[in-house]
Amino acid sequence: MSVTRNAEATAARTANSRWLELLARAGFIGYGIVHLLFGWLALQIAFGNPSSDGDQTGALRTLAAQPMGRFVVIAIAVGMLAMAVWQALEAAVGHRVERGKDRVKERVFSAARTVIYLWLAWTAWKVFSDANSDSASQSKQLTARLMESTGGRWLVGLAGLALAGLGVGMIFYGLKKKFMRRLKTGEMNAHTSKLARRLGMAGYAARGVAFGITGLLVVLAAYTYDPEKARGLDAALHTLRDQAYGTILLTIVALGIIAFGVYCFLQSRYRKV
Repeated sequence: MSVTRNAEATAARTANSRWLELLARAGFIGYGIVHLLFGWLALQIAFGNPSSDGDQTGALRTLAAQPMGRFVVIAIAVGMLAMAVWQALEAAVGHRVERGKDRVKERVFSAARTVIYLWLAWTAWKVFSDANSDSASQSKQLTARLMESTGGRWLVGLAGLALAGLGVGMIFYGLKKKFMRRLKTGEMNAHTSKLARRLGMAGYAARGVAFGITGLLVVLAAYTYDPEKARGLDAALHTLRDQAYGTILLTIVALGIIAFGVYCFLQSRYRKV
């Protein structure tokens, strides 16, 4: 028990580190930049002019191609890594305000965020080092390898369902404005609070739609035994565009993703870290 308590105390001290807080807040700025570019790429897809992968990888590659862009990309990688450490600590010893099942749920969500931030940090590093970072091809290849293994199709299908469920959860999280309890609303004026609420609602809903469609495509890939269908967010955006009124729907989603990018800038200042 003493070893466990000592480990928790060490984790708590690390979580309260001023440097970790500053890096995490800087990470939100990088996260916002990525989503602004992601939304811009989604708009390009909506109007039939895609110039790169329509996902976070494409956004980072677009950024890296700009003057000083590679420096910004590696800075984003550091920020994402700091955010991953922060959320890993939250998953381990955090969310003490919550009780019972609510705390367990929040810690599970923090663990999921840890994985997402680590993936973005790794992706940013690969873009910085000019490694192959075609996320659509990698997603297809991973799905193909999994489906070749025993029980692989079931695993891929379950992963798709989990991703689709995450998307639905994001939509409800945004529409119910649950994100507001993570912000220092007492330090906001009425205008800033209203802006954060609207940006967060639009942003989480748009991301939920994108992740939900991606998850459904993964499930479809498992059902039809066709890894080609599992090509990540880029494929999800193209699928949405190809529907009736798809250009309008994808434009709305793209604007929502851009709204989330702006919301991330607000989080860098007002998020409880």
